[in-house]
Order: sequence, then structure tokens, then C-alpha cells
Amino acid sequence: MLDSIKTEAKQHMGRCLDDLKRNLSQIRTGKASPALLDGIQAEAYGQKMPINQLATLASPEPRLLTITPFDASQIGAIEKAILASDLGINPTNDGTIIRLPIPPLNEERRKEFVKMAKQRGEEAKVAIRGARRDANDQLKKAQSDGDITEDEKHRGENEIQKLTDDHVKKVDEILEAKEKEIMEV
Repeated sequence: MLDSIKTEAKQHMGRCLDDLKRNLSQIRTGKASPALLDGIQAEAYGQKMPINQLATLASPEPRLLTITPFDASQIGAIEKAILASDLGINPTNDGTIIRLPIPPLNEERRKEFVKMAKQRGEEAKVAIRGARRDANDQLKKAQSDGDITEDEKHRGENEIQKLTDDHVKKVDEILEAKEKEIMEV
């Protein structure tokens, strides 16, 4: 009983870390990366679709992304979606390929991105703490149902707290690395 609660909490916290990494990959750092476009969806074939399902994404140069649509008729929808996003990048297209020149970041924009990264990190910490709360609630219920003793409940709570502390520390490490990457000129 105790192990299953702990395993479930660990998996939930791990998913929180994965979500954070995915979210942070979408924050640009001045380098061209196809991951910048992960959260952007274009209106195609009557529904919203991720750009990476509509086109081939490439980074031929450190400061340039290219988008080659599978269907040339979708080039306008993809360009429109990029303009509507909060990337702050103006696409250019020649009818067959969209080019996204990644401008160098100024100090103010870098600080905005660091702030955004920290906000996403805080959201991840809140989600991790939510997993801890859920696990502790399960432990309390298991004790009240007579499935585990009070000592087992306390030991379980301590183990869950250690898991929480470890995952929060990992969030801080991920954020520190991303901040260093963003502030790098």
C-alpha cells in the first residue's frame, strides 16, 4: 500500500518535471531551435494542428529557422499562426518556404524570458506540492481505513516529503540552467 502511494507520487512529480522541460524549451534563447514552435498551432483542414505536423522544421543556421509545409496551400495559415503567437518574430515566405530570422535578444527581453521561466518553474513546484498533498491524503485515508499503522503513515509522509524536496531541487537546477542559457550573449 505504502509503496504504491509512493510510486504514484514519484510518477506524478516526474511528469511535472517533464512538463517544465517541455515548457522551457519553448522559451527562446537567441538561438534557433525548432522547439520554439512546439506550442504553436495553425488552422488547417478545418481544425487546429501543431506546425510540426504540417511542415518540416529545420535550423540551417544558428539564427534562422525554416518551415517547409507538406502542402503549399497551408503556408498562409502557418505564417498567420506564427504572427499571432507571442514569439515576437516576423516570418518571411517565398511561396514554398517560411524563414524565421531569430533576432538577437536585448537585455530587457532576456530578463522577460527569465521571469517567464521562473513563473513556469513556480507552477511546476505547485504541481509537485499538489502531488505531495494527494499522496499524504491517501496515506491518511489508508490509516483511517486500517490498512496501515500510524507509524507507517508517518514514515510514508517523511518519504513523500523527501521525494518532494528532491523534485523541487531538480526544478531549481533546471531553472538555473535555463536562466544561464537565456542570459548568455
